[in-house]
Amino acid sequence: MRLDKYLKVSRIIKRRTVANEACDAGRVIVNGKPARASYDVKVGDIIEVTLGARTLKIRVLEVSEYATKESADRLFEAI
Repeated sequence: MRLDKYLKVSRIIKRRTVANEACDAGRVIVNGKPARASYDVKVGDIIEVTLGARTLKIRVLEVSEYATKESADRLFEAI
């Protein structure tokens, strides 16, 4: 699954266009390297998202095309 779509489905970022812009601006780092929106997310990846003054570091636990509000938090764990 594309990185921008994963960030939206897991509800880390509210809209896919905002996730795409964050990737283009270099505010999303996967496994220690800046990632493009087209990066293919895999289980076990470490993603760091910087939005404003806040940095969120997560580990991917599951990749799913769809997630409900209740199941979205099972896609990742905060580190």
